[in-house]
Order: sequence, then structure tokens, then C-alpha cells
Amino acid sequence: MSLFKARDWWSTILGEKEEFDQGCLCVADVDNSGSGQDKIIVGSYMGYLRIFNPHPVKPGDGIQPEDLLLEVQLREPILQVEVGKFVSGTEGLHLAVLHCRKLCVYAVSGTLGNVEHGNQYQIKLMYEHNLQRTACNMTYGPFGGVKGRDLICIQSMDGMLMLFEQESYAFGRFLPGFLLPGPLTYSSRTDSFITVSSCRQVESYKYQVLAFATDADERQETEKQKLSSGKRLAVDWVLNIGEQALDVCVVSFNQAVSSVFVLGERNFFCLKDNGQIRFMKKLDYSPSCFIPYCSVKEGTINTLVGNHSKMLNVYQDVTLKWATQLPHIPVAVKVANLQDLKGVIVTLSDNGHLQCSYLGTDPSLFQAPRVDSREINYEEFDAEMKKLQKIIREATKTQDILPKSEKHRNLIVTAEVSPDLDAESQAIDSEVKAETVPSVTVKITIQSRVTAQKPNLAVCVQAPLAVTCDQFVFDDLEPDSSETVVLSVFLKGNCSPSELEGNCVVSYNTPTGILKVAQCNFRLPLRLICFPTQPSKAANHKLTIDTNKPPISFLTIFPDFVDPSEDDQANILGFQFLTGSKTTLLASKTSQRYRIQSDQLEDLWLITKELTLRLEEHFKKQNCKDFACTFSGSIPLQEYFELIDRHFELRLNAEKFQELLSERAVQFRAIERRLLTRFKDKTPAPLQHLDTLLEGTFREVIALADAAEENQANLFQAFTKLKSATHLVIMLISLWQKLSTDQIGILEATFLPLAEDTQELGWEETVDAAISYLLRTCLSKSSKEQALSLSSQLCMPKDTSRLKKNITLFCDRLAKGGRLSLSTDSATQQAAVMPGGCATIPESDLEERMVIPGSTATFPNHGQIAKQKSKP
Repeated sequence: MSLFKARDWWSTILGEKEEFDQGCLCVADVDNSGSGQDKIIVGSYMGYLRIFNPHPVKPGDGIQPEDLLLEVQLREPILQVEVGKFVSGTEGLHLAVLHCRKLCVYAVSGTLGNVEHGNQYQIKLMYEHNLQRTACNMTYGPFGGVKGRDLICIQSMDGMLMLFEQESYAFGRFLPGFLLPGPLTYSSRTDSFITVSSCRQVESYKYQVLAFATDADERQETEKQKLSSGKRLAVDWVLNIGEQALDVCVVSFNQAVSSVFVLGERNFFCLKDNGQIRFMKKLDYSPSCFIPYCSVKEGTINTLVGNHSKMLNVYQDVTLKWATQLPHIPVAVKVANLQDLKGVIVTLSDNGHLQCSYLGTDPSLFQAPRVDSREINYEEFDAEMKKLQKIIREATKTQDILPKSEKHRNLIVTAEVSPDLDAESQAIDSEVKAETVPSVTVKITIQSRVTAQKPNLAVCVQAPLAVTCDQFVFDDLEPDSSETVVLSVFLKGNCSPSELEGNCVVSYNTPTGILKVAQCNFRLPLRLICFPTQPSKAANHKLTIDTNKPPISFLTIFPDFVDPSEDDQANILGFQFLTGSKTTLLASKTSQRYRIQSDQLEDLWLITKELTLRLEEHFKKQNCKDFACTFSGSIPLQEYFELIDRHFELRLNAEKFQELLSERAVQFRAIERRLLTRFKDKTPAPLQHLDTLLEGTFREVIALADAAEENQANLFQAFTKLKSATHLVIMLISLWQKLSTDQIGILEATFLPLAEDTQELGWEETVDAAISYLLRTCLSKSSKEQALSLSSQLCMPKDTSRLKKNITLFCDRLAKGGRLSLSTDSATQQAAVMPGGCATIPESDLEERMVIPGSTATFPNHGQIAKQKSKP
């Protein structure tokens, strides 16, 4: 048994499907027995009134028949029950029951039984008040300082306080600025009513102010009630607590000063009589009810706070003294004296779980059984420990949930690319204007170790490349079976691709219905998109790649492009793309350098990538592990920016074509409606050249559609060229700065975030947002830049000046020692990698660098960023 669990002293469940709330519970000696023992009075929204006097034989017993003193149905919902001196001529306690439209006061009395059935209890109606307004709650007390009797104040749903002097109605006053009713209580020390308004303010109104307010409201009431409505009242004091209140309670014990307790949604407050905060406690849970009670320590007050986590917390002022678990969520809590047991906690849930509990530590009578002793085999334990440690080490080595080694895979897909081009080209509907468009065969094999249901194979290559068939559907594969398909890849679009890689994806279901995926990548040969030609000495764009090894003959690394009988091709090689452009590759005879040159910047990419890959494969076969490529030239940013501007210009044209097409389509439909109206008319009228206007509009729509389609094709080619140039810039930056694999991954994610370019989400705005983020995090030069906020919405920019400026600044920061990282602690990172931090770059220098074509920016010990034009 848990130490922090409320000890059940007595409990019961009230009725079936009944509802209860905060005012439905009260404890008092309602039958005036004089024994000092309280009775528990409970009213429900179903109209049942019950009075209990628990007498458990031992703690934890359930209800006995004699514990229920009285149960009666009053036909109307019971909103609140209170016990006080409500009848004139006597100081005995009576029971006040508040209904929606009625206030009833009862006398509870008991008769000694002469037989074994016990005592009998009954209630007698002393008086009742019919209410003209729907009641919400009530409070009572010696209003105005009267002695020996209690008066009742009822708050209506529309904000009227109705005061009753026992059997007679006194007056009613409207609360100023009322919207919704809140908790209400009375402070006898200050003779004032305290409530919490919809403005989330604790407000106090003096009884004398309410009583002497003049009738200034125009609202009329029936003469039967003689309700006099007062003018707007003056508030005695106001305190803004900033949240709605669940309950308000006024306490005044002998050893403590009078205090006003307010339970909010997230705090509970203790206020002085004048509204000043004595203390407050912030709650980390959602409270449901509370009650302050007398503390044993002088000058402090204890408070019971129930919450929606079925917990009851005990606070001494703001200090948590105890926390106990309840079996239900309490909506009302009281402290009572029952059967000579003082301080019993009485709680009530909204579904009628009534419990009397106490806090304590009952001794546990459980004794652990004796364990049979046996001899310990230490050698066996050591062997088992080593076995478990080995399993733990193997499990911690694998970071990924999925197995990465193929021997654990249930289905393996492999792709084998033919080393030679097809003897007979399989190209279909190619847009390339070359005499012959080659194709290459790819053989894909699927091997299944288990039963694979409904396997589907999808083969993907990047446009403008295409495959003869990209979807395959197979029958169910049995264990240890395989399937093989053969397809061809060719160049379909009239531009060079940005990647020569493909992807195979197989999706299938296991016998248990789990969907799984297996995939593999394959690399296409360079001969698929170009063929050898005579090298060209003159070119607009030139790049030089440095290596740390002597240059290798092209006869060795490019055997598929070089004729072995021609010795002059050992150091120089020409590539003719199917689209018409030409690229030349040269190897230096005296230095460890290779030069790639072409008239188009984007054409340099595939040749440069192929060169680096073949060099790495060559030296890997020779077990040379220290081979490395570097780049110390200038990054061709100006030529790169021209491709960006071209792509962005076509995006703007696409937007204009879309607007013009929309306008012409509206015009075309309007003319059609006019003509249809003319044709339906019984007396035909002249067409007034509407048919000519319709035909002209139709031709404009067709011409605009053709222009938009042509612009879309040009936009696709421009985006493909932009991706090729971007790949080239990424490679040059990685070789220039010697970036790690993770940093290259960040660079690729920054500059190549999109597989496709659309009007809704384009390359320019996406890359600009990514670069701006890096400039404000890992590449920031000060904490001021880190504090700048980025826009959360991506939209098409007006021009590319901001993007080009950020790219230049990005390279500038890298040149000055910045390092790419996704860590948010950029300041610590910069201090570790860049002693002294990045130097501040004047914005004016950047503007000059952007405006002057062909300008060159020099960075010490790191090379250049902007491209310096090479003379042919």
C-alpha cells in the first residue's frame, strides 16, 4: 500500500447516473443533536437530498443501512445546500436548499426509535421563496452585523444579488458590468460580499452600499416580489488576478487573521481584507476544488486542494506538506468531525462517489515469504553475464532500426548496367536532334528469401532521361525465388541531365500484411549522353582541378572514349554532347592538374564529376588511400547568377502567361454567353460581329496556350541547367574548403532542396530561405544576426538580387573560416572553429561586387569567389 494514498474510512456511491457539483456537499450538525458530530448533507441535480451519519465498524467499511439518516426527492435540481440559523425566533441550525427558481429552508429532526429499526429522521419545510430569476449560487452570514441569525444572498444568472432576511425578501441589486456569474462568499469581518467577475477581477461590495443604493434602474419586476433594482454599485476594492476563479472562501481562525482565499485555474491566492495579496501559489496542475482549514502552527492556514489528476494536496500557506491519491476526481471537499474522529476529509465526485478518508500510515501486515536458500554457481553467473554483455554491445553498435547488411534482408533488388551501349537503340519519342540517340540496357534482379505478396517494381531516372518501361507488377514470389526484368534508358529531352543515376524501388507485402520496401541505385555510363570528338582549344569557361598525384593518361581512365591507336589523346580529350555542346578535358604534362573547359557552364559538371570519380576508382584499385582533389581557382558566381536570372525570368513569364490566359478565358466565356443568348432568342437579332470576336479570342487563347507550353519547356531546360551548375558550384566549394561528408550534405540540402520546380514553390525562394538560415546560425558573425527572425512563409520574390547577395555572402563567410553545422549553438561552434570569429563584411563592398560584372574578390589563403573572365 502506498504511503501517499488516502486511507478510506467510509465511502459509498450515490444513486445511478446522478450528477453533482461544487455546492452539492455540506457538513454540519444539521439535526442539532449537540454531540458535536457533523452530518454529511448531499444534494444532486436529480433532486435527491441525502443526509449521512457514517459509523463504520472498522476503517474501509462500506455504507450500512443505518448510516443513511434521510433520503428524499425534492423534484427539482438541487444547486446548493447550506446549514445556518435561517429561521427567526430560534438559534437552531436549519437546512437551506437552493433550486433553480426556489429557495427552501427545512428543519431536520430525529425521533428515537422504540424498536430495532433505530431512529427516524424527517424534514419539515419552514418557508420557501419563489424566485423571479434563475439562481446560480448563494451565500449566507450575519449581514449588517445582526446577532443570532443568518441572512441569505442569492446570485442570479443575470447578475442580480437577491437578499432575504429569513422569511422575508429584503431587496435586490444588479452587479455592475456583469456578464457571467462567478463564485460568491460573505466576509463577516468587513461585512461585504466577495465575488469574481468575468473580467477576471476579485470584487468586494459592502452590504451597506447594497442596502442603501437607490432604485435607479428601469427594469420592472412584478408587484408580487416587489423587487427593487438598484443603480450601478460602487466597488469597495478590486484585484485583477488574470484568470477565472473556481471558488472563493473567507476564513478567520483564532490564531490567524481574516483572509480571503481565491482558487484560480492555475493559482490560488490569499488576500487581506482590503484586497492586497498576502501570498499566492502557482499550481502545476488543474485544480478542481479547495477548502482552507485551521493549522496547528500559529499564524498559518492549511489548505486542501483537489485536482483533476485524482490528487489531494495539503498546503501550509504556500508550502506543500502532503500529497495523497484519491480514487476519484473531487468536485467538492470538506473537513468534518465524525464519530469522535476530528479532521475527516469528505470528498464528492461529479458522478456521486462520496468518501470519508484520513491521512496516515497504516502498518502493513504483509510479510515476505522465506526464500529457499541455494548454493550460488559463480561460474554459471559469469558466463551468463558475458553473454548478455555481448548482446548489449552488438545492439548498441547498430544505430538504425532497420538492418543495413544485405544478409539480413528478406528481399534484395540489384541493378546491373550493361558496359556497352545497345547495338540497336531502344529510344522512343526522343526530342534530341542528333542522328542517333543511344540507349543502355539495365538488368534488374529481385531475389526473395521469404514469401513476397504483390511485389511492384518502379524504376526512376531524372528527366530528361527516360526508360522504356518504369513500372512492373509481378505475381507473388515464393521463398528463395527471383525475378528479372530488362529495360533501356535513353535521353529523351533536348538538354543534358544533371545526374546520371537511377533508382529501383520494390514494394511488397509480407504474409502478415506488413508493407515493406527494398531499393537500390545504379549509375549510368557517360557514353549515354555524349561521344568522343575533336577537342577544342578555345572556350568561355575553364576550371582547373588540382590533385596530389601525377596525372594519369586518359587511355587508362577513359578507355571508352579514347582510341588506343591515337597517342595524342593521352592528355587531351573532347566530349560532344547529344544536345550539341562540346567540352574539352586536358591533363597537364608538368603539374598535377586537370583542366575542364566548355562554352556552357552547366556542361562542365558531368565531365568534372566523371573525372573525379574515375580518378578515385583508379587510385583505389592501386590501394592508394591519400589521393585527394582540390580547387584553388575562382568560383564562377557571375556565370552562375546568369543561369539563376534566366530561370527566374522564365518563371515570371509563366506567371504572366497564366494571368493572360485567365483573362482571355473569362473574355471567351462572356462572348459565348452573349452568343447563346442571341441564338435562344425567338426573334433573332444581328450578331454585331460577336462571332468574329469569339474567333479572335479563341485564336488568342490557343496562341497563349502554345506560348505558355513553350515557356514551360524552356523553364524545364533552364531548371535542369541550373541544377547542373549548382552541382558544379557545390563540388567546387567542397574541394575549395575541404568539406567533410556531413558538410557536403548540408550544402546539397541548402542549394538543391527541390526535385521539381513549381510556381507555388520555386527554387529561388527555397534556397534563399535556407541560406538565410545558415547565415543567421552557424555562419553568423554576431549575436545580433542570430536574433533576427526569418519569414515563416515562402513566396516568389520580385527579383533575384537578395538571393545573389546571400550566395556571395555565404561564400564570403566560408572563405573567412566559417564552417557548416546544423547545431543551434552557433556562437560556441564559431569560437571553436574560427578563432576571433568572422570579420565584418561591409555591405557596400557586397553591392559593388554584385554590380560590377567580372569583378574579382580575393580572400587571403583561400582563393577567389567571383569568376574572372578567361580570354579565349
